Amino acid sequence: MFFFPLKDDNDTNGQPVVMWTILIACILTFMWQVSMGREEREMVIALGMIPARIFGILEFPNELAYTPAWMTIISSMFLHGGFMHLAGNMLYLWIFADNVEDSMGPVRFIILYVLCGIAAAFSQAMMDPQSTVPMIGASGAIAGTLGAYLMLHPRANVRCVAGIFVFFKRFNIPAFIVLGGWIGLQFLNLGQSDSNVAYVAHIGGFVAGMALIPFLKRGDVPLFAPAQSKAFEVTPLRQKTIHVPQVPSKMPPRDGQAGSVRPQKHPWEN
Repeated sequence: MFFFPLKDDNDTNGQPVVMWTILIACILTFMWQVSMGREEREMVIALGMIPARIFGILEFPNELAYTPAWMTIISSMFLHGGFMHLAGNMLYLWIFADNVEDSMGPVRFIILYVLCGIAAAFSQAMMDPQSTVPMIGASGAIAGTLGAYLMLHPRANVRCVAGIFVFFKRFNIPAFIVLGGWIGLQFLNLGQSDSNVAYVAHIGGFVAGMALIPFLKRGDVPLFAPAQSKAFEVTPLRQKTIHVPQVPSKMPPRDGQAGSVRPQKHPWEN
């Protein structure tokens, strides 16, 4: 069965400038990253967040020290491990971040995004401070955005496409199910020792977003807002528009007024 989220049902009052800036920056960085060829691995090591380097355990070679160790927490948020990694992150950023930014303004949203990214990085680093594996990706910061959205709009509906083979339908699924299911999968996958996914970082960022949103949102923005559409409503992916022709009136127009054309009389009609 195919399942894919498309958008939510919440409108925004303004343009999410920061969200679009982050999205474009991540895409451009990934294009630059791919263009590096064989040097990409060295660039990931230099700009990725390495726990042993952050805690001063690793003696890092000077030729790879492009930035200070603390700065790699920020630079790592713009790198990705592949196209699918980038696409998944940007999709969730595009669906959910605009409403979060709208609830607090661009400056506070930057603060939320960065703080959630830092919380995610340290959550993962504390699990193994001696690790020399670089962590990259915007997942932790975006997870914080998801946590903030869950506090703001738990009953908002996410329009998802689901289907089997060539049969597709569009469903309205409440955000608390979509996001609750997402964070639940992170906990379920914690035991995978051979996985390259930083599940602890996702959890740390998500919890940070939930904790920060009450303090960073505007005072007139409520938590737990009501739904804007009907939950679990099912609609076809493409609705057919049926055109019903109008029957012209047989009443002739009055003098000086526009009206319907009078149909011609049949030759056998009295």
